[in-house]
Amino acid sequence: MSEAVQTFTPQAFHRQAHDALGNPQIRDNFRRAMDGLMSKRRDVFSDWDLETLRELGANIRQRALAKLPDLLEQLEANCEANGIRVHWATDGDEACRIIRDICESHDARAVIKGKSMVSEEMHLNAHLEKAGIEALESDLGEYLVQLNQQTPSHIIMPAIHLNTDEISEIMHTNTGTERTRDVDYMTAAARQQLRERFMAADVGVSGVNFAVAETGTLCLVENEGNGRMTTTVPPVHIAVTGIEKVVEQLRDVPPLYALLTRSATGQHVTTYFNMISGPRKANEHDGPREVHLVLVDNGRTSIYQDDELLDTLRCIRCGACMNHCPVYTRVGGHTYGTTYPGPIGSILMPHMLGLEATKDLPTASSLCGACGEVCPVKIPIPDLLVRLRKESVGQGRGNVQGAGVKRSSKEMAAWKSFQWLATHPAAWRRSTALAGKLQKWLPSSIGPWTDHRSAPKPARASLHALVKRHRRGESES
Repeated sequence: MSEAVQTFTPQAFHRQAHDALGNPQIRDNFRRAMDGLMSKRRDVFSDWDLETLRELGANIRQRALAKLPDLLEQLEANCEANGIRVHWATDGDEACRIIRDICESHDARAVIKGKSMVSEEMHLNAHLEKAGIEALESDLGEYLVQLNQQTPSHIIMPAIHLNTDEISEIMHTNTGTERTRDVDYMTAAARQQLRERFMAADVGVSGVNFAVAETGTLCLVENEGNGRMTTTVPPVHIAVTGIEKVVEQLRDVPPLYALLTRSATGQHVTTYFNMISGPRKANEHDGPREVHLVLVDNGRTSIYQDDELLDTLRCIRCGACMNHCPVYTRVGGHTYGTTYPGPIGSILMPHMLGLEATKDLPTASSLCGACGEVCPVKIPIPDLLVRLRKESVGQGRGNVQGAGVKRSSKEMAAWKSFQWLATHPAAWRRSTALAGKLQKWLPSSIGPWTDHRSAPKPARASLHALVKRHRRGESES
């Protein structure tokens, strides 16, 4: 099966990770991209009190979630007052049906889409195509992966897994452009192709970064202008978003915007910041005649009812946790087989798909803590990963669908032994001292763990022992 049409699933994470680790092109593409993103984020926050800003962002999101039911009703009332028609969807299928019905009520056959991870989550494009409605992605990265019959590999930069030569080949094969490494030429060609589709589209579909309950305003953050074209050129605009994207007041947006742009791409501001408060008015020359807002649950209310897992709903979809994750950086987004990859996907997708189907994702982490340290709204991702790991072996609180997946008896026995040693200091000291003396005879392979790692070798003497020797003035033999 070619990479362009290869199917990735969370159940096959380990095999997919093995394949990705064996692909030097994937590792090189991601390493280059992530190094640049981490450097830009570090530099752009250099003159800011980052921890204070993160605390403010976390408090804003926590306050909104604490009032979520009331804020959603307020958002609906103010959007309706502004002329925006609000629809509620229990899951992705219902959201797709709502959008399809709106399209069919206007005899729409061509839809142009701005970037929206929620639409990816609900597989909107495939649903519309089954109804005979073409849905074309207008974000350049999304456009490329759609041409290549792939899904996004990153929530901010969908085509981050592709290099210049691969992009050139995709465009040549699908659109007839010349094979070239001239980025300006390829960008101009894509712009011309998409501009024609904007003008011909019957409906525009976009995501929402922040939905302001106080004013009934939909905020959209972007760099390419495709979001503004999607929401203003077609006669009908449909915005789709998860219910957690609501914020209480308009003044809550600037701090979150500052955190989002800097954490995602290392920018002070994005090229475009759109604020949509209704359809075209009588004295206006452009804009859609109708604006619809589809609020999608899709498992979010079940997350909301858990006082720990609730923290996942703070996410502002910046992707910083992915950019700093040593696992994601080496295997890429497709390896996870889910809409949301990386650390945030590993704690979010088990609630959406069930833990049985995603049991390997919480273990796709070294627990180094980088994801938690860079999260702009301070989601305790490592803590939630540990909780999901416990639930996967039947030791957690059991609030995630499919919890209780059992490990092998050998693995459980090994962990029980380690637990006992780690909680009995005298036995731990004796066992580690013995391991140091027997290090020559210890195995170099420890099952799958050492497929891509070197087996650890115990030191001949522990740090405590070396300190004691030093204090006694003894030299190591």
